[in-house]
Amino acid sequence: MLKKITLLIAALILISLFFHFNLNDALTLQGLKLRMDEFILWQQHSPILMASIFFCLYIVITALSLPGAAILTLAAGALFGLTYGVILVSFASSIGATLAFLVARYILRDSVENRFSERLKQINHGIKNEGAFYLFTLRLVPLFPFFLINLVMGLTKMKTLIFYLVSQIGMLAGTIVYVNAGTQLAQIESLGGILSPNLIISFILLGLFPLIANKVIQYIKKKCVYANWQKPKQFDRNLIVIGAGAAGLVSSYIAATVKAKVTLIEANKMGGDCLNFGCVPSKALIKSAQMAQNMRQAEQYGLDKHEPSFSFKQVMQRVHDVIKQIEPHDSIERYTHLGVEVKQGYAKLIDPWTVEIQGKDGACERLTARSIIIATGAYPFVPELPGLDDVGYVTSDTLWQRFSQLDTPPKRLVVLGGGPIGCELAQAFARLGSHVTQVEMAERLLIREDPEVSELAVKSLKENNVNVLTGHKALRCEQTGANKRLIVQNQGREFDIEFDQLICAVGRTARLEGYGLETLGIETHRTIQTNEYLETLYPNIFAAGDIVGPYQFTHVAAHQAWYASVNALFGQVKKFTVDYRVIPWTTFIDPEIARVGLNEMEAQQQGINYEITRFEFKELDRAITESSTKGFIKVITPKGKDTILGVTIVAQHAGDLMAEFVLAMKHGLGLNKILGTIHAYPTWAEGNKYVAGEWKRKHAPKTLLSLLEKYHAWRRH
Repeated sequence: MLKKITLLIAALILISLFFHFNLNDALTLQGLKLRMDEFILWQQHSPILMASIFFCLYIVITALSLPGAAILTLAAGALFGLTYGVILVSFASSIGATLAFLVARYILRDSVENRFSERLKQINHGIKNEGAFYLFTLRLVPLFPFFLINLVMGLTKMKTLIFYLVSQIGMLAGTIVYVNAGTQLAQIESLGGILSPNLIISFILLGLFPLIANKVIQYIKKKCVYANWQKPKQFDRNLIVIGAGAAGLVSSYIAATVKAKVTLIEANKMGGDCLNFGCVPSKALIKSAQMAQNMRQAEQYGLDKHEPSFSFKQVMQRVHDVIKQIEPHDSIERYTHLGVEVKQGYAKLIDPWTVEIQGKDGACERLTARSIIIATGAYPFVPELPGLDDVGYVTSDTLWQRFSQLDTPPKRLVVLGGGPIGCELAQAFARLGSHVTQVEMAERLLIREDPEVSELAVKSLKENNVNVLTGHKALRCEQTGANKRLIVQNQGREFDIEFDQLICAVGRTARLEGYGLETLGIETHRTIQTNEYLETLYPNIFAAGDIVGPYQFTHVAAHQAWYASVNALFGQVKKFTVDYRVIPWTTFIDPEIARVGLNEMEAQQQGINYEITRFEFKELDRAITESSTKGFIKVITPKGKDTILGVTIVAQHAGDLMAEFVLAMKHGLGLNKILGTIHAYPTWAEGNKYVAGEWKRKHAPKTLLSLLEKYHAWRRH
């Protein structure tokens, strides 16, 4: 900080000296003409010294963003001629601009990033992709204040070398015009006379050249991509969607809503993983497990506690009944009624516009579409663990069928994985009576959350009799007769865990094979590679959902589906960049863990100058009435600002409480707005208002309150 202040003071001193000695008057057209004979005499006697002084002065003027650079450029032409004048000005102006760029970056960027971090993320993303083109365009047009460009670009993450090289090339045309004008200095009456309207228009057209060139390059790339394929003269459909999970359903729904002809293809069950294997069945199981736990804890509510008795088959049957209740929402009948043509079968891309559909009856047909969306989802990742296939295992996809055949919950259950799925299943089965051991290779559960949140999750799981083993690496599985064992390693020591059933919950893998992606050369690295518009290698083929990432959540898949479908149908008019700025998620253990935006760990990693505001639910009346006081709300804000950078909530209804913060972040509302909103009493949502009140209390205007105290004391007399 001291270095920044010193540099700023030095710059201010130099600027003050510049105006104190009236150098601003000297660097005018009339001032230059009055002293030109003297300057020419100096140049004739000491050309190298004069050139060196001129070069250094030009750098200082541009580095400090002082007025006079245009006059110095004219002087270069008058003193050194066109060739040498252009060389001197070109390098001096680029070096000076780069110094101004670096000074702005050093002094201002940290504070600007702390205040406008979310906005700068988007700007820096654009700078990374198109920054050189935009800078080149601005440099070519003299109407833009160059000093302002230097300062603004310094606040971005543009590389210094790129800034210098683009500036050197981009300012060359304007430099030549001004230096050439300087060779005829006596005839110049005003700076405005140098740039005629025709010349200004020429510069603007020149400035548009890199943007036009970029479009041409993109067009050529598209032509090259499609070079080996024969495009149909007409299409059977406007859009074909492969996969009827969240992303596929939303994409086809949007297409039908805007009256496009759309076909949705699904090989298995409508609704995808979320309805049939993920969100819906797991939350149904979690609710049954929660009821069992409530019976054990009934004394908290003045009732007699007792161990629940139940049929595990009935519990699993309820899970399937819940799926059946929701199935009509995602059914073929509903989507057909909405205007979507639904086909059941296996889809394969034949070329960029043709999809082959092989029905389960063996029948095969081909359809063409102007655009295609791939939304094939993901499946559970199974590690290559020696002996795993021999002992048998289930995943979050297969357990619903396999466990439905059991009369009782697995007596001894091992859950591999410490992510959200692993934690949810471990707690649920422990509450239903299984002896659960959860094994995680990392040093803590829920590695993406703050350490204190991980600790709270472990505490909650242990209170439900889950044996949590973090820092334990699974080595192999063994079986002797009916006895199954998982061998794990911790701190170099091996030991075994006996089990009856094992659940693999170590992550999910994008479903990429069997769709003809390799034939078309569509790039895949664990996921399909797309650009910011969700376009693949082929601009008419899009991807959305778990197959893309970066978040494998149902609500993110639906979010991406809007961008994919709108860009697919209307991209020739307007394209939309997918927005990941405000993505919430919830882990449905008890208490729930919900998050949106940055947590404290990420804020530290990004070097953000932040502060934390907390509210403990033990202070909330509604939580006290329900004997559910565990948890807190933690809000990350910039120092001294109420702007919400991120929120973590640990509470019984954390996922529902998060919605207010998601809305606030999406629309740029701060904690003061939440504090000023009426929340019904007594509700869980009051916690959101109270955490905003905590922030306000910490930032109360102490001087004003002191004056008010004195005012009220005076009023009592």
